Amino acid sequence: MNDRQDSRPRQQVRYDAYGRPVYRPDAPERAYDDRYGQPPGPRRPEPGPAPAPVSSSAPASAPGPASAQIPEPRPAPDYRTEQFSFVEEPDEESQDVIDWLTFSQSRAERRGERRRRSRKRVRALAATLGLAVVGGVTWLLLSGGDDKRDGSAAGAVRERNVIIVHLRQTQGGDSSTALLVDDEGAHKGTTLLLPDSLAVSGEGGGATTLGRSVLDEGTGGTRDALNTLLGTDIKGSWRLDTPYLENLVELVGGVTVDTDTAVPGPRPGDRLLVAPGEGQSLGGRAAVAYATYRAAGEGRTPQLARFGRVMQAVLRKMSGDPRAATTTVEALAQIPDPSLGPEQLGACLARLATKAKAGSYETTVLPVRADGTLGGRAADTLIEDVLGGAARDAARNAPPRVSVKNATGDGGAAEAARVTLANGGYTFIGAGSARAPQAASAVLYAQGSRAAEAGEVARTLGLPERAVRRGEIPAHADVAVVLGRDYPPRTR
Repeated sequence: MNDRQDSRPRQQVRYDAYGRPVYRPDAPERAYDDRYGQPPGPRRPEPGPAPAPVSSSAPASAPGPASAQIPEPRPAPDYRTEQFSFVEEPDEESQDVIDWLTFSQSRAERRGERRRRSRKRVRALAATLGLAVVGGVTWLLLSGGDDKRDGSAAGAVRERNVIIVHLRQTQGGDSSTALLVDDEGAHKGTTLLLPDSLAVSGEGGGATTLGRSVLDEGTGGTRDALNTLLGTDIKGSWRLDTPYLENLVELVGGVTVDTDTAVPGPRPGDRLLVAPGEGQSLGGRAAVAYATYRAAGEGRTPQLARFGRVMQAVLRKMSGDPRAATTTVEALAQIPDPSLGPEQLGACLARLATKAKAGSYETTVLPVRADGTLGGRAADTLIEDVLGGAARDAARNAPPRVSVKNATGDGGAAEAARVTLANGGYTFIGAGSARAPQAASAVLYAQGSRAAEAGEVARTLGLPERAVRRGEIPAHADVAVVLGRDYPPRTR
C-alpha cells in the first residue's frame, strides 16, 4: 500500500531549553525569559486533529503517516550554572546605593532634631530672661518705700554666721565665752565677749549663769540657752581648751598683741611671761598666760577682754584660704564638737581672718548688770547691731520669750512668775529688779503682731487686760513684763 501524503501543514517542532518538544506551529523562538533571563518553562501542546488509526493488520514495519512520526529528541543544550550566576549573586553597587540613601536620611534626621532642640533651648532661655526682668522690676517697685522701712528690711536679710567658742582652763576649770560673728551683709567681723555671770536658762527652765551652764549643761545646752536669751542662731560650738590654744598660736607662727598688763611667771622670781606695751610678740605659752590672766582683786571683764585680744590676733595670722585654715584646725588634733566639723570651722575662721586682715573687725564685751541680766539699752543696741534680726525670724515658731522685771518689792515674785510662765509654755528671761517698787504691773509689746501674745501672757500671770499696752521692750524678748504690787503670785 502506498503511503498517502497528508495535505495538512507539518507542525513545527521546537525544543525548550531542557530538550523537551514544544508543539506550537509557527511559535517564535525565545531562548530566555525577558524578565529574569531564564529559559521558558514547558508548554502544553495545543490540541490538533487526531492522527489516523493504524490498522492492527498492518505490518509492524510499515511506516505510518509523516505527521504521526515523532522525531528523536535532540540532546539538551549544554547550559552551565555559572552562566546564570548574575541572577543569584547580590548586586554590590545596588547595596552601596541603599546604604548611602539610608545614611543620608539618618544624617538629615539628626540635623533636624538638633535644630528643633536648639529652638527649644532658645525659647526656654528667652522665657527665663523675661521672668527675671519682670521679677527685677517688680522687686524695684515694691522696695521703693521709705528709708526706715528699707533699713529694717536690709537688716533682716543680712546674712550672719555665728559660732561660739569656749576657752576652758585645764587648771581651775574656769571658762571664757565669746561669739564669733561673721556679718556678710556689712562685710565685717566681731568677737562678742559674754561674761560668765550672764543669767541664762538652765535645764528644766531654771535660772543659772553662763559659767555654770558651760560646766553643767555642756556646749549643746549652753548654745540653746544663748539662742533663747539673745535671739540669735548659733551654728556650732568650738571648745578650745588652753593646750589647744597654745598649739593654735604656735601653728600660725605666734601673735602680736597690744598688752595692758604684765603677766608674771608661774613661780616667784621667774621673769615676766608678758610685758605690757603695744605690739608684743607672744608665743603659744605667753598667749595662753595673757588670755587667762586675772590680777588679784580684778573682775572677770578685764580677763575676758584679754582673751578677745588674743583671739583677734590669732585671726589676723590665720590663712584666708578655707582649705589652709581647715588644715590648721585639723593639725590641732582636738576632738571636734558634733555641731561644728573641721571643714565648717576652717571655712568660718578663714572668712573672719580675711576681715581681720582688712581691718574690718572689732572686739567688744556684752554689757551685763551685777545680777546677771542684760545691761539695758546699751546691751539691746549691741545685740541689734551685731546679731541683727535674722535670728528672730528664724525662730518665729519658737515659744515666745518673756522678759520679766521685778518691781513688787518682794524678792520671790520673779521666781513665782518664772514657774508660772514655764508651765504655760513660755521662755522666761530674767530682767532683774527695779530700783523702786511700782504699784501697777505692765505687759509690753513692740510689734502689733505680738499684741495677742501679750494678752495671753497677762492672763497667764493673772494680770488685768488694762496692763497690756505697746511700749519699748528688750531686743532679745518678744514680750516684756514689769511686775508691780498688784501682781498676785499664785505660789505665795
